[in-house]
Amino acid sequence: MTRATAVRAVLAVAVLLVSVYISLTMSPRLGLDLQGGTRIVLQARDTATVEADRETTDRTLEVLRQRIDSLGVSEPTLTRSGEDRIIVELPDVQDPRQAAEVIGRTAQLTFHAVEGPAVEEPDEKPSGSDPTAAPSPTADPGSPADPDGLTLSDEQGRALALGPSRLSGAGVEDATAGFDAQGGAGWSVSLEFRKDAGQDWKRLTGEAACHPAGDDRRRVAIVLDEKVISSPQVDPSVGCKAGLPSGATQITGSFSADEARDLALLIKGGALPVPVEIVEQRTVGPTLGAAAIDASARAALIGAAATALFITIVYRLFGALAAVALGAYGVISYAALVALGVTLTLPGLAGFVLAIGMAVDANVLVFERAREECAERPKRSLRSALTTGFTKAWSAVADSNATTLIAAGLLFFLGSGPVKGFGVTLAIGVIASMFSALVIARALTEIAASTRFVSDYRGVNGIARPGAVRTWLVRKDPQLFRKPVRWLVVSVALVAVAVAGIVVRGIDLGVEFTGGRLVEYSTSRPVDVETARDTLAAAGFGDAEVTTAGDGDLSVRTGKLDNDGEHALRTALAEEGGETTKVRDELIGPSLGDELRRNALIALGVAVAVQLAYLAVRFRWTFAVASVGAMVHDVILVVGAFAWLGRPVDGIFLAALLTVIGYSVNDSVVVFDRVRELWGANRRTPLDTIARRAVLQTVPRTVNTGMGALFILAALAVLGGDSLADFALALLIGIVVGTWSSVFTAVPGAILLERNATTPPPAPGKRKGKGSAPGRQSASRRDPLDNGARV
Repeated sequence: MTRATAVRAVLAVAVLLVSVYISLTMSPRLGLDLQGGTRIVLQARDTATVEADRETTDRTLEVLRQRIDSLGVSEPTLTRSGEDRIIVELPDVQDPRQAAEVIGRTAQLTFHAVEGPAVEEPDEKPSGSDPTAAPSPTADPGSPADPDGLTLSDEQGRALALGPSRLSGAGVEDATAGFDAQGGAGWSVSLEFRKDAGQDWKRLTGEAACHPAGDDRRRVAIVLDEKVISSPQVDPSVGCKAGLPSGATQITGSFSADEARDLALLIKGGALPVPVEIVEQRTVGPTLGAAAIDASARAALIGAAATALFITIVYRLFGALAAVALGAYGVISYAALVALGVTLTLPGLAGFVLAIGMAVDANVLVFERAREECAERPKRSLRSALTTGFTKAWSAVADSNATTLIAAGLLFFLGSGPVKGFGVTLAIGVIASMFSALVIARALTEIAASTRFVSDYRGVNGIARPGAVRTWLVRKDPQLFRKPVRWLVVSVALVAVAVAGIVVRGIDLGVEFTGGRLVEYSTSRPVDVETARDTLAAAGFGDAEVTTAGDGDLSVRTGKLDNDGEHALRTALAEEGGETTKVRDELIGPSLGDELRRNALIALGVAVAVQLAYLAVRFRWTFAVASVGAMVHDVILVVGAFAWLGRPVDGIFLAALLTVIGYSVNDSVVVFDRVRELWGANRRTPLDTIARRAVLQTVPRTVNTGMGALFILAALAVLGGDSLADFALALLIGIVVGTWSSVFTAVPGAILLERNATTPPPAPGKRKGKGSAPGRQSASRRDPLDNGARV
């Protein structure tokens, strides 16, 4: 064992021990879509006097934190997103009506003098307004609602003319709910005023006390959000201009216990600095998250086992050692997710499972290069061939993983909600896979290659002899690119079919991109779709779209629907289906839907531009343009396939599409890396001949890597349920078309572009270092057991 191998082995053992310790002692942080709960996104709105900037949004967040803490929700999470958006996560909250009402209300508490009975009708809010939405953004929470001519109904429905606001809720020091059992007043809310506000209260009650008992003008109206919640008479014992000296008061009325507590909570939490509007609300039942975790675990085990069996059959002993490294990769990546505190979401869980299938890519690249070395120099030692394989495969491994990391970065920075988690897990998976392949698998295979048994019995190791696919291709030697235009014609035809699907069938944009509400219900009694539609239509939800989902569940999609409307909808379904449980609930405001749709297009455009820039730097511009053309070809085909199949296009589909982009460029990078190497060594050979050789040499890698990913995705598509089926389907289509386009779109495109290019062929690779004798063997080609001495 060489020193380098020993260092790799010690490092691998150390990392594995730490990873096992972390995996056994720490628990993953699950997102709401896996543990169940409600996620609410609030948009702060400007008012006439206050701008919804970073500072006011932070102050709003703190007020909301006090309100939510008082609700008794376990471990709520509130974070600011951007300049004016707040994300609220409430674990285990399945009915968000109370939370949404408490969060969204601005609690504008004002105290007014009553000027007498009103002549005109009282001011009322428009009917049909969304109870989950905030008050009009034109209202300033820090100012009186209407300083002149405010007319409201009192507790008995009588219209009262009120004077301007004399005192606001900001002057209230504390608010507590209490029950007066002795006096029989029932539930009330006691308010403690601050010093200056207490003086204002004293003046207000003193002015009211100047009117005779029983006169409406002796009353003081307490208004909450333009609704009179109490209008008590000032006690007859209080003299004119004397006022109540205590500086404290009680709000009485026909309160229930819950109403009194909620009122005290809102007042104590304070008025929001700026109004907020609910632009997104998602609720996931605990059973859906548990089922997704179970399904993903089974898919990971089955897919990983199939991938391990496949690479063992193809590469024998070294394939089995790579399978061991694959298991180590799973432990390391899981430990990294837990140690970094990454929130594991449903798309993130899918990314973790998918990365298992893609983790064999580096091993396959190395083993195929080692096979080529053994075929070129049959008498060289097995260890030397393996070392050269790792050396020559490095550039392709680095470039292919870099393109995947670019895709993961775009998912994180341009994605929304759970899709960000997919980007994080994908990035961690890429880094962990490189460690498992270049450190763990290399240490294991180098130790095995040093043993006499593996060296003597060359059919055991799996790389000393060429594979069946490579042997067949070498024997047939197909002239693939004699007429490259014909392959491009086929690609253009496929794109035309996809575009026809987009035009004819249209793209079924999910509620995430259109706005509206999508709710999935589970009923105790089976309910067919037609019956559900008729039931909802009779209940006043004629525009609801009803489809099946999962194992007999119902999916209902509507336009604008508030939380009370959703409750009524569920009640209507319960009349037919018995006990009705909400499995999943997504509410997206129209403004956020437009924003997400716009961001999705920006994400795709940025992905194309970034990949083009990276490839142009690493390769020739013709190779970069051809690779990006193939990538766009893949994106159109995947979108067209979903259009023809009638599948929804949502945020998770966008995550799959960006992953397809990374995978497509990954395949093209491997092919063009080989083209660059062969062309640099044979500058006078025509490019079509070079391209044919490069493709024939890299096809085994492309097929074997694709099979590893296909096993995982097939398991996800079958076992993942509705939550992951569309994600897996998009990637399955993407991998198939990406494999095709990397050979039959990107390469022919590069050949045609090079015919008009003036750039000379790439220069042959130069050895690093000075003083290398012309006839001396390169250090990268030397056997590790050869010290270079000659006589």
